[in-house]
Amino acid sequence: MRLQPWHHITTAGFTLRGQHSPPSGRPVIHFLHGNGYCGLSYAPMLEILAEDFDLFLSDVQGHGDSDQGGRFHGWNRTAEFAAEAWRAQRTHFGDVPAHAVGHSFGSVISCLMMAHEPHLFSRAVLLDPVLFPPAMIGLMAMSDVVGLLSRNTLASRARRRRHHWPDRTAAYLGLQERGMFRGWHNDALQAYVDHALRDSPAGGVELKCRPSREAEIFGSYPRRLWSALARVGTPTMVLRGDRSYPFAARGITRWRAGNPAIQEQLVAGGHCFMQEAPDAAAADIKRFLSAAG
Repeated sequence: MRLQPWHHITTAGFTLRGQHSPPSGRPVIHFLHGNGYCGLSYAPMLEILAEDFDLFLSDVQGHGDSDQGGRFHGWNRTAEFAAEAWRAQRTHFGDVPAHAVGHSFGSVISCLMMAHEPHLFSRAVLLDPVLFPPAMIGLMAMSDVVGLLSRNTLASRARRRRHHWPDRTAAYLGLQERGMFRGWHNDALQAYVDHALRDSPAGGVELKCRPSREAEIFGSYPRRLWSALARVGTPTMVLRGDRSYPFAARGITRWRAGNPAIQEQLVAGGHCFMQEAPDAAAADIKRFLSAAG
């Protein structure tokens, strides 16, 4: 998988970075990762997709090689920044179909992009998007007002996440079959260790995404999510893990029932099913995107 770096200075003044394949005239996939990851941590799945598509991997604020950028600017602004970067780079690929693929947080950001700019993508595949049901968003808003949202379980767990290891081998062995990495394919875990970690100035290796940034995202939520979801007209396939979050399943079902552009497919696995079985996830993505004709 041949990739080259790109960068974009956002209107907020910090720089987003990522990688893209050399434009070949094939359809291009715009890929957004989940919270705490980066584009290349999905390399096993992306390598299979690269057989049929060009790739544009975008790392959001404070993830991968993108700048920390001060405070987290929020889900909605993150979508604006991602769209800025994509518009700036889109012309390199010529007049070819562009598709959105995202995982978890990155899926929701993709939704916000499609809602704001309906013609940005021809088709989309969302991998286990964390679609908070309206009642849950209401509770999150109330918790935010009284200062409790940032203390939720996921945010608190992220702050406690180990972020430094003596070397990559120690990181691999320390993460294998633990927590969110349980069930991951060995190649997917290796991709995470290779690309989501960097050499630390203090020696050893550390997470590129600071636990505090991961916690900021877990301690926040997208504004006006359901009005945005109602505006998505891009033909979209949602792949949902059969062992993933029940709240997300409720949100996905609600969205599909109210929006004819949305399809849903249940797949085997947890929230990171594409890291458990990269080949199966890539095949499902290819099948839907290739049906665009």
